[in-house]
Amino acid sequence: MFNMKSFILTLCFCYSLLVYPQQTVQPFLENVVSLFPNVRDIAFSADKNEVFFSAQSVMGNTSVIVTAIKKNGIWSSPKVVRFSGQYFDIEPFISQDGLTLYFVSNRPMDSNTTDVKDFDIWYTKRISLNDAWSEPINLGDPINSKNDEFYPCITKKGNLYFTMDNPERNQKDDIYVSEFISGEYLTPKPLGDSINSNGYEFNAYISPDESFLIYTCYNREDGFGSGDLYISYHSDEGWSKVKNLGNKFNSNKMDYCPFIDTKSNTLYFTSKRDNSKTNFDKPQNLDELLREFNKYDNGSSKLYQVNIEELLTKKL
Repeated sequence: MFNMKSFILTLCFCYSLLVYPQQTVQPFLENVVSLFPNVRDIAFSADKNEVFFSAQSVMGNTSVIVTAIKKNGIWSSPKVVRFSGQYFDIEPFISQDGLTLYFVSNRPMDSNTTDVKDFDIWYTKRISLNDAWSEPINLGDPINSKNDEFYPCITKKGNLYFTMDNPERNQKDDIYVSEFISGEYLTPKPLGDSINSNGYEFNAYISPDESFLIYTCYNREDGFGSGDLYISYHSDEGWSKVKNLGNKFNSNKMDYCPFIDTKSNTLYFTSKRDNSKTNFDKPQNLDELLREFNKYDNGSSKLYQVNIEELLTKKL
């Protein structure tokens, strides 16, 4: 006998899969990411056919920017971008037209020396999507300073959000914004107290229309351990009080470096989540141990993805 109630429930379930297709945190580009001891930061081109991320050594003291290209639905083997591989390069962000790539580096200002400096925001350009990247250019004043600048994010208006540790504020890392007016960046200003605190706030992704931001807060009282991802929404009254994304997204380890594909409402982020076993029912042989040691979520820095449609529409 036809059961209308069951039929409707089935339809609702199928619809929910279409609307919220990926509700749990999953590895991203597992085969590619697993080639490296640690991977962090992620940025996509607007068509999602290019991905950029930071590949690092075991201790994280060596870092280069790596890219992969998707053709016919298949990702190519990763390669180091032409301007990286010598200095400590991290945190790529690509413009909407795909022709400017921003990143962070401690490379020297003068090509005649190899002495590294503090961390600045740099950029490189290309004439077309098929051309090579130019030599990196330091973004300069008023963005870069004697302090360290990190994690650039550019909005549709051209406003630049980034992280800076400014000792003069007597606080830790804070989120800053420099408005882009008449073709120039204005003096950066820290976001308000709803975003920044006396603790550490860093790695903010701001939506292209600047309607929300997701960033990492370190060791807050409502956190799950280490760094957690938080969200704030923007209105005429300013930025809302931040909310922890919850244990559906955050782990008890460091969760950081968010990037959002606003077309699919997919959150990509870096996590050091660790689901390694510490107790076994029986002695493990070498193959079993190696599988456990080398599992994706073994505490190393890796890339993950999750759908956040519900989070954005309901403003949880």
